[in-house]
Amino acid sequence: MDEMFTQIDFGPLKPFLENDDVTDISYSNGGQVWLKTLSQGVYRVENTGIDNPLMEKIAFQCANSMGKSFNMANPFLDAESAELRMNFVHDSIAKNGIACLIRKTPAKIRLEKEKIIAEDYIRLNIHDFLLKCVEGHCNIIVSGETGSGKTEFVKYLAAHTKENEKLITIEDTLELHLDRIFPHRDIVAMKTNNIASYSDVLVTCMRQNPRWILLSEVRSAEAVMAVRNSISSGHNILSTIHADKAESIPSRMYSLLETNQDVGQFLATIHRYVQLGVHIKGYYSQKYKRFHREVSEVVEFYVTEDNKAEYKILYKKTPDGHETIANPTKYLIGYLESQGVIMPNDILVKEQFHEQTTNNNLRENNFVVDNSGQSIMSNVRSNITPNNIERQNINQSTLINNQNLVNNQSQINNNIPNIYANNPNIPKEVNMTSINNGLQ
Repeated sequence: MDEMFTQIDFGPLKPFLENDDVTDISYSNGGQVWLKTLSQGVYRVENTGIDNPLMEKIAFQCANSMGKSFNMANPFLDAESAELRMNFVHDSIAKNGIACLIRKTPAKIRLEKEKIIAEDYIRLNIHDFLLKCVEGHCNIIVSGETGSGKTEFVKYLAAHTKENEKLITIEDTLELHLDRIFPHRDIVAMKTNNIASYSDVLVTCMRQNPRWILLSEVRSAEAVMAVRNSISSGHNILSTIHADKAESIPSRMYSLLETNQDVGQFLATIHRYVQLGVHIKGYYSQKYKRFHREVSEVVEFYVTEDNKAEYKILYKKTPDGHETIANPTKYLIGYLESQGVIMPNDILVKEQFHEQTTNNNLRENNFVVDNSGQSIMSNVRSNITPNNIERQNINQSTLINNQNLVNNQSQINNNIPNIYANNPNIPKEVNMTSINNGLQ
C-alpha cells in the first residue's frame, strides 16, 4: 500500500501531509480546505490551489491502485496506508462536490514528558502516578471527544510498558503503529476486516499469549465484549472510548451493547477489572491563545466488599482551572501490591491534616489544590478555619475539635513556667525551649 501511495500526485496537498503539526485535512463544499493541527486546533486555509478536479484525480488514483471503483455505482472509497487514512464521497452523494477526509497516523510517539509537563498537558504527579499504574498492570481506558488525542495518549502509556512484555494491537483502522515504533519488541499488530471480526481476532490473540492487548477504540458492541473478555481472562488492556467524562466510561460501554444483559452485573464486571479511566479534553485556550489538550480527569473504578460498583475521582480540572486531587483507595493500592508495585497511600496528596479517631487510622480525604500544585491543607498548629480548608469528607465539628486542640496546646505552653516556678522540688535550671519543643 505504501508503494501505491508514493505513486500518487498529491500536488498542493503535499505540504500539509509533510507538516507534523497537521493531523487531519478535510476537503468539501467545492474548494474549502480545513486543517486540524496539534497547536491551533481546527481552522480554514485559503488560496490552497486545491479543487474538485484535483481531489477526483487523487480518488481515482487511489481506487486504481487498490483495484476498486469510484463512481456513481461505488460512491464511497476508503484508502489506507501505513500513515494515511483517506475517505472519499462521490459527488453523486455529496451534492456540493466531492468530499474527502485525510487523517495522518504517523508511526511516532508525539508526546514527550518534558514537553507535556511544560505545556500543562498533565500535572507531574498525575503523570508519574499513571506510569506507576502502567507498571502495575492496571487496565486503563481513555475517554474524550473526537480529535482530543486519546490514541496519542494510549500510545504514550503503551511506550512505558516493560520491554519483555508482549503487546498485541487490535484495530479496524491502523493508527497505533507500535510495531513500527518499537521494532525490537514482541508486538503483533492485528487488523479486523469483513472476514476477521473483533471476536475472531480476539480468540487468536488469546492464543498468542500477550501481556497487553491494545484496542484502538471501543466503538461497537463487539469491541465492548472484546474488552470484557480480555480483562476477565487476566490480560491487561489499554483502549479508548468516546465519552463526556471518565466516570461515565462503564455506562457508555453498556450503552454500546446490543443485548439485554443485566446492567448491574455488567457494570460490576467493568468496575472490578478496569482500574482507571482517564479523560482527555481538547479546546481553544484563552490562557495560551492556542488549541490546548489536557488530562482533565482521572477516575478509579472499584467494587466494594458488598459488591457495589463505585468510583472515586482522583483528579479533576474544571474549565476555570480549579483542580481537585484525592488519593487512591485501598482497592487500587492492594491491586498494585499484588502486581509487585508498592504505592504509598498518600502518593497524590501528602496528608497534613489528621482527624482524631478511636483507632488512630486516617480517613481517606479529598483535597483541593491551587494551580501551583501545592495542598492548601494547613498544619494543625496553624490557624484552622473553614475558609482555608476545602475538602469533601470533613464536617464542622471536626474543625472545631482541632481548633480546640490548638488552643489547649497554647494554654499548656503558657502555664509551664508557672508550674515550674511554684514547685520547689524541681530544679531551677530547666531548659524551657527544650520542654516546649518536646511538647510540640
